[in-house]
Amino acid sequence: MPEIVEIPIELTQFQLPQAVQARLQHLLYRQDGGTVLSQAERQEAEGLVELAEFLSLLHLRSNRVTRQA
Repeated sequence: MPEIVEIPIELTQFQLPQAVQARLQHLLYRQDGGTVLSQAERQEAEGLVELAEFLSLLHLRSNRVTRQA
């Protein structure tokens, strides 16, 4: 049986701050435009993408759990 982990509602509603989202979009726009990002910029973008994906996963799972309850 899968273990149930309770997630505080505040965490499931957390979003990237607007400035962080803007920074991620800026880095991705530059990369998509052909600019080679520095290693630090690439690592920053990868970390922000991972965080955004994690938050999306939290949202999806919390929505699914809420509908099942």
